Amino acid sequence: MIWFGFVLAVVVLMLLSRSNLAIALFSAAVLLGIFTFDLHQIGSAFYRTFTDPSIILLAIVVGLIPIIGGLLEHSGQMDDLVDHLHIGERAFFVISPGLLGMLPMPGGALLSAPLLAKGSKTPISDSKKVAINVWYRHVFILIYPLAPALIASAKIAGLDVYRIIPYLIPGFLLSFVIGFQFWIRHLSGGDRMQKPVTKESMLPIGIILLAPAADLFFHALGIFQVREMATLIGVSLSLTLALLTSPLRLRDLYAIGKEMHAVRFAGIIFGMFLFLHVFQGTSIPNQLEHFPLSPVVLCVLIGFVLGFVTGRIQVPVSIIVPIFLVKFGVLTLAAFAVMYFSVFLGYVISPVHPCVAVSIEYFNITFRKYIETIALPTFLAFLPVLIVAFFIF
Repeated sequence: MIWFGFVLAVVVLMLLSRSNLAIALFSAAVLLGIFTFDLHQIGSAFYRTFTDPSIILLAIVVGLIPIIGGLLEHSGQMDDLVDHLHIGERAFFVISPGLLGMLPMPGGALLSAPLLAKGSKTPISDSKKVAINVWYRHVFILIYPLAPALIASAKIAGLDVYRIIPYLIPGFLLSFVIGFQFWIRHLSGGDRMQKPVTKESMLPIGIILLAPAADLFFHALGIFQVREMATLIGVSLSLTLALLTSPLRLRDLYAIGKEMHAVRFAGIIFGMFLFLHVFQGTSIPNQLEHFPLSPVVLCVLIGFVLGFVTGRIQVPVSIIVPIFLVKFGVLTLAAFAVMYFSVFLGYVISPVHPCVAVSIEYFNITFRKYIETIALPTFLAFLPVLIVAFFIF
């Protein structure tokens, strides 16, 4: 019955995550608890999750980040930045989706899609535009320290984001180069700037970079007992600067937060740790020690498949990390990077990934055409990580 409950919880998690990841995580945790706990133990797991200061602060941080994106979008500052970028076509097709991808927002790929649709003087197929929009929108979040998926995944693995990033840089560079060779190289390198560069047009870059810079600074000072307090200060400074330089006012934040699903982003953090705490309290961890499963299969193959099936990063991480910790012990930085990058590759080609779905719809192509365009680059990125995994493990 315990194993039946675990499998059922994972199935529910994958199915519900397509519409609401926070609800999916809570539902899976409660369902797993019903099959393995009594009511007192389930209540204890909830109490442990919702009273942990680091989890609470992390949830607030992840809820505030999309509000910053909403402020930049509604104030027109992000549009001004893109319009004034003094760069050529190649750089434009990489940077425009990359910048917008640093600020998570529902359907955010629809913001960069119009830019790619009208930003090229060189002929380029719609299927390549979809691939570029999805690939370069997400490749930068491999190394962006305030990417919610990376923050949450690092936290659940008990690792520091800034120590993880150096191990993710090879995957980032590999993905960047592969995408460039397949889709960007043939574009013109000429300047596409239409408007002069101004200090105001460059302000969004400062807003985006202020948060991780302040986070790193306060973290280095070591003055906070709870690590996430430094991150909250950094994000709050970015949010304050975005608000002060915007025509919008403090009263507008509620509407923007609602539109950007800020509560849902915060709920994902609580849901992830509730699922982890329930899982750790079952007898499944002890039984998994005798299950014949190699770390390469778990982290690379299963990671990729779960990324593809769920169209998410947090869901596979929530499943894989607890199993790895129980069965193989400490999750090293290199092992985490291998797992995260494998999940990432499945995630960027998934048909249930919202950015893939809206990009395909916007450019009016079929998913089959998208897969035909992105399959080989994804395989070329996946093969090295599979080979590296055999050496790491």
